[in-house]
Amino acid sequence: MSERKLYIKFLEADVTGIISLYEDVAPKTCDAIWGALHQPIQWPALHASFTGPEIMMGLPESAQTFDPKSLGPENITSFPAPGELLWFYQPKNYFKMDPDEFWEIGLVYGEGARTAGPTGWTAPNFWGKVTENFDAVVQQCRVIRRKGERMVELGRVK
Repeated sequence: MSERKLYIKFLEADVTGIISLYEDVAPKTCDAIWGALHQPIQWPALHASFTGPEIMMGLPESAQTFDPKSLGPENITSFPAPGELLWFYQPKNYFKMDPDEFWEIGLVYGEGARTAGPTGWTAPNFWGKVTENFDAVVQQCRVIRRKGERMVELGRVK
């Protein structure tokens, strides 16, 4: 894991988790996400519909600072471990039932996750893991599951 770290903060609860990057196995993805977060971003996190214990958020246009098609597969799996963060890019018209472009960052918070979408299995890039304050992060992910979207902030640890 890397010396560079990111954070995820659940704004309504003032809960923050620290993310260590998988720079050894996902260097392009880590560099792209790091660069995109030159300023912290805030985005409403939703609970995933197909993956199981995962929350997901997008990257706002202001943070879309790289070519998502240039990343390619890195450290892919359909069976992530709790605490891992994923990157998935959905180009326009990729899914028949959802023609919109989407830049996705996901956070798996429990056992049994499997990355699937409305058309079947996907294998996103896994680029980091929550390594500090994970239990409190899990509790906030469960709030999102029960009560709906909540604002999160992603940024660099200084």
